Formats: sequence, structure tokens, C-alpha cells
Amino acid sequence: MFLDELNPIFKELAQQPVAFLGGLVSGLLRLKLDEDPVRTWLDRQAGISTDSATPAKDNGKTSGPQPISID
Repeated sequence: MFLDELNPIFKELAQQPVAFLGGLVSGLLRLKLDEDPVRTWLDRQAGISTDSATPAKDNGKTSGPQPISID
């Protein structure tokens, strides 16, 4: 009865224990996975580069203030 309702939880725990426990802990601590430092740690674990030093394409535009003329 009650154990039948918990059966999917036990199956998920047995298949991926680290991911399950990580999700459980982050839920208990109410961590937001899209905010730093959790997001950067998750990106590093996934192998995604989050370097801000790489220059973005600016299509020939220069960075910084731009002059404007008002008539």
C-alpha cells in the first residue's frame, strides 16, 4: 500500500544514487540551480565552458560609448 507509492522513488535512487541524492539535498536546502555558485559548479561538471574572457562577436561594432547627434 504505502510502499507501492514509494517504489518509483526507490527505483530512481537505485539507478542514479548520486544524482538523486544531489537533487534531494538541493531541494531540502532550497538551492536555486540557475544561480551562482551552483550553476558554475554544474557547468564545470558537465564540461561547459563559462569563461567570460572569450570575446563575443560584435559584428564590427566597437565597445564603449557611442557618439550621437541630436538636432
